[in-house]
Amino acid sequence: MAVICLFTTAVGAQVDPHFSQYYMYPMWLNPALTGAVDGNYRISVIQRQQWGSIVTPFTSTALSADFTTSKNINFGVNFLQQTSGDVGYKYSTGNLSISYSGIHLGREGYKVISFGMQGGILGRSINLAEAQVNEQYQNSGSVDLSSIKPSASAFDMGAGVFFYDANPNKKVNLFAGFSAGHLTQPNDPFLSSSNGSKLPIRYTTHAGANIYLNERTQLVPNILLMNQGNAKEIMFGGYVQMALNTSTDISCGLNYRIDDAVSPYIGVKLGEFTFGASYDVNSSQLGKLAGSANSFDLSLMYTDSKKQKGYFKCPRY
Repeated sequence: MAVICLFTTAVGAQVDPHFSQYYMYPMWLNPALTGAVDGNYRISVIQRQQWGSIVTPFTSTALSADFTTSKNINFGVNFLQQTSGDVGYKYSTGNLSISYSGIHLGREGYKVISFGMQGGILGRSINLAEAQVNEQYQNSGSVDLSSIKPSASAFDMGAGVFFYDANPNKKVNLFAGFSAGHLTQPNDPFLSSSNGSKLPIRYTTHAGANIYLNERTQLVPNILLMNQGNAKEIMFGGYVQMALNTSTDISCGLNYRIDDAVSPYIGVKLGEFTFGASYDVNSSQLGKLAGSANSFDLSLMYTDSKKQKGYFKCPRY
C-alpha cells in the first residue's frame, strides 16, 4: 500500500499505537487491504520509537504477512507489540484477516471494491512491582496492589472496505477506504467493567491518488482521517516516486501533523524489497516544553511480484 509523505494531524489522547509509516502495516490501517498487492504475497515489518527524550521510549514493533488466491479470497496475519515506560507496560495484538476482492466495476473491470474483516486477541500488561502510586500505600507502609490487574486480554474484531481504480490507461488513479477497529469494544484491561471502561471504536478513512507525471515519475497525494474516542488525527500529504531503472525506485517527501510533528521521509525499492525511514520532529506544546520529543520509523517490506496479477496499481510505498 502507498506511502504517505505529507501529513497533518490533530491528536488527542489516542488509545492505540500508531505509525508515521502506517501504510507499511496495511492490515492495521484497513482489513480490506489484505491481499491488496500486485503479486502472490507480501511481508512487512516496522518499528517506531518515540518520546525517548522525555521518558523510557515507547517502542512499537509490528509484523504482517498476507497472500492472494485465484478465488478473490485473500488471507493475512499481523502482530504488534508496544512497550514503554518504567512500569514495563506492554500492548499486544494478534489478528487473522480475510478479504474478498471479487467486485469489479466498469466495462473492463478495473474499478475494484474489496471487503475485509479481522479478528484476534488484544492484550495489555504491566510490571506491578514498578506500578506504585500514592493511593496504593496503606497506613502500615505496605503497598496494596489488589486493585490493579497485571495483565488481561480480550477478543477483538475489525472490518473495512477499500476501493481502487487500476485502469492502466489513466493518468490519475484514485483509491479510498474506510475501516472500523475494536468493533467488539473490549473492556480496557486495566479498568473494571464499570461504565467507561470499554475501548472506543477506531474509525479510519483514507484516500489518495496515483498521478503519473511521466513514464518514470508519479506523484501520490493522500489523506487520512482517524477518530478514536476523543482523539482525532487528520493527515494529508503526498510523495514523489521515481524509477531509476526496471528494479530500483526512490521516493521522498515530507509529513506534517497538525499540532504534532513534521516528518521527512525517504524510501528505496530494490527489486522486491522496499526500505523506508521517517523522522518526526515534534512541533506540539509538549515538544516545545521538553526541548525535543522526536520519533522515527524504520520499515522493510518484501513483495513476491513474480506472478503479477496485472490489475492492482496502488502505490508500492
